[in-house]
Amino acid sequence: MNNFFQSSLGKKLVMGITGLFLITFLVVHCGINACIFVNDGGVTFNAAAEFMGTNLLIRAMEIVLFIGIIWHILQALMLTLSNNKARPVKYAVSNGNANSKWYSRWMGLLGTLILMFLIVHLSHFWVKTRFTGLNHNQTLFDSMKVTFSQAWVVVLYCAGMVSLAYHLMHGFASAFQTMGWNHPKYTPLVKKVGIGFSILIPFIFALMPIAMYLNWIK
Repeated sequence: MNNFFQSSLGKKLVMGITGLFLITFLVVHCGINACIFVNDGGVTFNAAAEFMGTNLLIRAMEIVLFIGIIWHILQALMLTLSNNKARPVKYAVSNGNANSKWYSRWMGLLGTLILMFLIVHLSHFWVKTRFTGLNHNQTLFDSMKVTFSQAWVVVLYCAGMVSLAYHLMHGFASAFQTMGWNHPKYTPLVKKVGIGFSILIPFIFALMPIAMYLNWIK
């Protein structure tokens, strides 16, 4: 079993499993954050955030989530190093566009950009709510309004979501393929759902800071 997980196939399997887990997390996280669009002064959003922050099961899943993220990153690095080691000399002529999309070939860079964004995002919100604490009488919704009142932060978040969209464009369908869930009838549908998911979820995430910066959300 240890040899299997050290193999290229085993590493890809881990990437697929952790990728599907992180996709599920994105759906939940997006649903909670989208509560700001109720536009009731943050009442609904704060209630949802309070539940997520105090529920023991959710707190336990945070640990699983971080393990999943770290494992996903490590496996990606190991796969990249293995591929580079297997082919130290690149082909003299390469027409990558003939066989794959550009974002499929640049998954490492996109993943790195997402990791950098994630560090900033966690410092803005997760660290405050879990460790340093919010200011007196300040809610998470209030913290979002303050954070997204800065144009450069909004631009950074939108850029992070563009990176996430392209990362998902390849990762969504690739995860299903890695798990062996291929079928001539259903694979085209999975790819179409993946494209829709890759556009919709990052779009909603990006719309949140934009809406707050433009004062669409009160």
